[in-house]
Amino acid sequence: MSARASARRPRARREGGAGLDVFIYGGGKVGRGLARAIRDAGLSVTLRAARDGLPEERIDADLVILAVRDRDIAPCAEALRDRALVGHRDVAVVHCAGALGPEALEAVRSDRVAVAQMHPMISFASPSFAPSLARGQLHVDGDPAAVRAARSLGARLGMTPRTLPGLDRVAYHAAAGLVANGAAALAAGGIDLLERAGVDRTTAAQMLGPLLRTVADNVEALGVPDALTGPVRRGDATAVARHLETLRRLAPHLVPFYVAAGATQLPLARALGEAPPAAFDAIQQLLDGIKHRG
Repeated sequence: MSARASARRPRARREGGAGLDVFIYGGGKVGRGLARAIRDAGLSVTLRAARDGLPEERIDADLVILAVRDRDIAPCAEALRDRALVGHRDVAVVHCAGALGPEALEAVRSDRVAVAQMHPMISFASPSFAPSLARGQLHVDGDPAAVRAARSLGARLGMTPRTLPGLDRVAYHAAAGLVANGAAALAAGGIDLLERAGVDRTTAAQMLGPLLRTVADNVEALGVPDALTGPVRRGDATAVARHLETLRRLAPHLVPFYVAAGATQLPLARALGEAPPAAFDAIQQLLDGIKHRG
């Protein structure tokens, strides 16, 4: 982008956040979650479900958030442009996709419309349950005015806005999915096993939720490998063997999950070095034996 083109980008209006007007298009999990958080922060927000289509009248907002599926972002940008719904005033238009950059909004970009990617690294699981955004990370990238508006909103919501130059967005999004979706899948396995151990499903979820939160706190505060706990970290091959024996008896379908998780833990445990190398070698042999048997 040329320096002249950059200079023509609009200035974000009321960037301090006190009077920021936000319009969210998309009433799914992300849209509803953001709308509730923005409203709770004392800001003006209008939420419009995608099933209702874009409004007929011009959108009078400082920040327009497209909280729609990835494949719908570019068509929405084109519709905003073609129907002149934005551009009559300085405005920032952002999308919430993790794997797409600001270029997905190129169609609507103009002298008065700045665009950006604004991806909250937060797990939005249900339209009826809004997760806390406090301490969450918000990746923002795009035109300076749109970045300023998005960063201002993120800070107002208690998030930490970041711009990561040269980011591989697909790898970034895959990392987020690996952790968020992988944790949910592992929790499902844990609930299954607890049920087989005699715990009812509701209680099992109540038990594992706080456990997952403490893991998240440890990762944030300590990083890895220090956040690792359990028998692999301690080099306790006997405990691992007992786990595997019980899994084969009660839930053989979970054995591959346990083996894969254990194999991922071993390099972390070796780096911590809280047991002799031979102890970790014994765990490796146990896991390898299951792999070869499977």
